[in-house]
Amino acid sequence: MSRRTFGYASRVTLLALGVAAAASLPARADETTPAAPETPAAPEAAAAPTSNAVASPSMTGPLAANPNPLKFDAGPLGPVYVTGAVSGLGMAQTNPTAADKTDRFDISNGQVVVQNTAGLVQFYAQGGIYSIPVLGTPYVTAGRTNSLLFGPLPEGYLKLAPTDTFSVQAGKLPTLIGAEYTFTFENMNIERGLLWAQEPAVSDGVQANYTVGPLAFSVSLNDGYYSGNYNWLTGSAAWTIDASNTLAAVGGGNFGHSPQATFATPPTLNNGSLFNLIYTYSAAPWTITPYVQFIDVPKEPGLGWTHEAQSYGGAVLASYAFTDAISLAGRAEIVGSTGNGTDGSPNLLFGPGSSAWSLSLTPSYQQSLFFVRAEASYVGVSGIAPGAAFAHSGNATNQARFLAETGIVF
Repeated sequence: MSRRTFGYASRVTLLALGVAAAASLPARADETTPAAPETPAAPEAAAAPTSNAVASPSMTGPLAANPNPLKFDAGPLGPVYVTGAVSGLGMAQTNPTAADKTDRFDISNGQVVVQNTAGLVQFYAQGGIYSIPVLGTPYVTAGRTNSLLFGPLPEGYLKLAPTDTFSVQAGKLPTLIGAEYTFTFENMNIERGLLWAQEPAVSDGVQANYTVGPLAFSVSLNDGYYSGNYNWLTGSAAWTIDASNTLAAVGGGNFGHSPQATFATPPTLNNGSLFNLIYTYSAAPWTITPYVQFIDVPKEPGLGWTHEAQSYGGAVLASYAFTDAISLAGRAEIVGSTGNGTDGSPNLLFGPGSSAWSLSLTPSYQQSLFFVRAEASYVGVSGIAPGAAFAHSGNATNQARFLAETGIVF
């Protein structure tokens, strides 16, 4: 099945300390490493409160984590923190596909995070129910998302941190790829974008992290798009230029062969490679993150495509804080792909050789732990394959959505 069905179609098992030597390779500082600067998502707008207690799950703002989360003493593990998010959403849209509805209500987050952040042995466990609305794809309810994607524990890992600058972690890890995180409360916008839909979200694997001065490196051996085959290598290198500016190069790819085709594992993208260049500017009242993405999928006749294909795109994510409580976020994207319907190219968007663009606007209000926000988004596509786009026919070339989300982060 194609990744477009969920994001264009989107085991703590490997604690192999031998990857420690790989920490000196270029890689990006991941959200699972509190000591490292956050690459894909800029810090929250300075006008919003921030948490000094925990850095995960990462939140780009304008929504801010609880600065005083619940904690208790766990003896040799030290302080253990309990945080999370509970929220619901409503959505109305034009041109729903045959697998979707014009409007619906659902839970977007019912998640609890338990973690410690100090000492040699650390852990992180994020569990509960979630939905992941994605531009250009049919909405999948929270109950089905849990069963079809990453289960009731979407992220969880063990971590060894022998020093403040080096650590190794293994388990269900958030990807190093991309400029958006997975869950609604972590991001500027309620929906994930077109570029996010082409990226892995959660991978089983092992990851090494190393920081030196303003530089943060990570490298990970993992199963890519949650395939169960540990033949992906991803890495990042992030440079914190100063308090307001960060630049990161992120890349990864499959060095083997993965025939799996599931809701979470698109065989096309899971057998390719991708690269991001991400810049973040954060100085009150602005947070701005432009980034570019390139994907290459070689030909795989045994998997159904006899020609290589590429996808290339760019996006700008931005947020402006009017006050401590009120902000406006926006996202603009454009993405294209190569190939056509007759040369054996794989489908990376809405058909071989198709392209798409999107605009999203998300005003937000947060007072203490409570938040409410709305969103208007529009997606336009061209060069589609018959039946691969919007409406019951699959041939409409645009879709507008209107969403509202409210809840608490604790």
